[in-house]
Amino acid sequence: MGFGVDMAKAREIHKNNIRVARESKFAELDVEFTKALEAGTSTTDIAAKRQALRDAPADSGIAAASNTDELKSQWKTDILGSSPYS
Repeated sequence: MGFGVDMAKAREIHKNNIRVARESKFAELDVEFTKALEAGTSTTDIAAKRQALRDAPADSGIAAASNTDELKSQWKTDILGSSPYS
């Protein structure tokens, strides 16, 4: 008889990994936002990217994941960058 994975704990670790990864992304977007304001250009796209980063830990796929492979597949490389699991 083997030991299973505590999925509740795994989900929390995954969410914390997202929070760590998005810190640098927020900093990059802050610079882009400031430049856009100074140039008088639209900040709508930047605001949408920031919102996607804020929403990432609450993604419904994280709660729905029933095993670690499914959980790892919830890493959104388009907004968070490369996965810490590869």
